[in-house]
Amino acid sequence: MTPPLTRRELAWASYDFANSAFPTVVSTFVIATYFTSGVAANPVEGQAMWGWMQAAAGLCIGLLSPLLGAVADAGGRRRALLAIFTLSAALCTAAVWFVKPDPAYALTALVFVAMATISFELGQVFYNAMLPGVARPEALGRVSGTGFALGYAGGLLCLVLCLVLLIQPNPSWLGLDRGAAEHVRAAAIFVGVWMLVFCWPVLLAVPDPREKPRLGEALRQGVEEIIGLLKRLPREPVLGRFLLARLFYTDGLNSLFAFGAIYAAGVFRMPFEEILLFGILLNVTAGIGALVGGWIEDRLGSRRTVIISLACVIAVGCGILLTESKTVFWVLGALIGVFFGPAQSASRALMARLAPPAEIGAWFGLFALSGRITGFLGPALLATATTVFASQAAGMAVVVGLLGLGLCVLLTVRAR
Repeated sequence: MTPPLTRRELAWASYDFANSAFPTVVSTFVIATYFTSGVAANPVEGQAMWGWMQAAAGLCIGLLSPLLGAVADAGGRRRALLAIFTLSAALCTAAVWFVKPDPAYALTALVFVAMATISFELGQVFYNAMLPGVARPEALGRVSGTGFALGYAGGLLCLVLCLVLLIQPNPSWLGLDRGAAEHVRAAAIFVGVWMLVFCWPVLLAVPDPREKPRLGEALRQGVEEIIGLLKRLPREPVLGRFLLARLFYTDGLNSLFAFGAIYAAGVFRMPFEEILLFGILLNVTAGIGALVGGWIEDRLGSRRTVIISLACVIAVGCGILLTESKTVFWVLGALIGVFFGPAQSASRALMARLAPPAEIGAWFGLFALSGRITGFLGPALLATATTVFASQAAGMAVVVGLLGLGLCVLLTVRAR
C-alpha cells in the first residue's frame, strides 16, 4: 500500500493552490481576454501586443532565473526570496485594477502584467528547488502531481468566485460600474489578495538553513556556481538534451495555455461568461490529469509520462485548429486539459530526479531558463504569424510546431 503524503509534502504542494490563480485568471481567462477585447483597439492587435509583452517578460525571466537560483543555493534564502517575489506578483496583479477599457491604457496594462509575470516565474524557481528536499524520492511524482492538481483546483476556485461574486452579478452587489469594466478589473485585486492569503503554509513548513552567508558572498558563490554548471553542461548529455527539449515544448505549452482563451474569444466569439466556463472546464480536466498522472508517473517514469502527454496534446491541438464547431472545440479543449497537467508535473519531477541535490536551485534556474529563454520566441512567432496572416489560427499553429519540436528532442533523451 502506498503511504500517504506527509504534512510537509502537502504544505509544499499547497503553494500551487495559492499562486495558480495568477496564470488562470490573469494570464489566461479574464485579464488577457479583457485586454484583447476591452482595452486593445481590436482582438488581432490585442493578441499581437499581448504576445510581444509575454516575449519581453520571458526574456527577463530567462536571464534572471539561473543566477537567482544559484544565489539561493549559496545563500539558503529560498523561502525569503519566494516570499518577496510572491508579494511582488500579488501587488503588480492588483494594480491592474487601474487599467480602464480604453486603448490609452494598453501600455499600462502590459507593464503591470509583465512585472507580475516576471515575479511569478522567478518565485517558481525557488519553489521548485524546494521539491527534492521536501519529497521522498519514491513520492516525487505524486508530490509534484498533487501540487499541480491543487494548483488547478485553486485556479478553478478563484475563477469561479470571480465569476459568481464579481463578473456575473448585474447590478453588482459591490456597486461596481460595468460600463467602466470594474466588475472585470476587480478580479485582479481578488487574485492579488488570494495569493497573499494562501501562500503561507510552504513558508512556515519549509524553513531555510540556519547558517546563511552574507548576500554579497552568496552572490559571488552563485555566479561561480552558474558558470560552473554552464561549463559542465556539455558533459551532462541527459540533462542538456532534456533542457533543450523543454525549451521548445514548454514554450508551446505556455503559449497554448496563455492564448487559448484569446483564441476562443476571437475565433468562436465567446463572451466573458462563456470564456470563464471554458476555463473552469480546463482546470477541472487538467487537475484530474495532474493528480492521476502523478500516480502513473511513479510507475511509468517521468520521461514516458511527458512523451505520452505531449503526443496527445499535439494531436488534440491539431484538431482544435481544424474545427469550426464550437461544440467540438469544447470537447477537444477538455481533452487538452487532461494531458496538459501531466506534461508539466512530470517535467518538474524529472528535473528533480536528475539534478544533483547540492546544486538543485541552480539547476532549477536552468530549468526555468529552458522554459523561458525562448519564452519570447513562442509569443513572438505567434504574434508575427497572427499579424502577417491576419489570422488567430495561423498564430496558434506555431504553438503546435513548437510542441512537436520539443517532443522530437525529448525522444533522444535516455533518463537515468
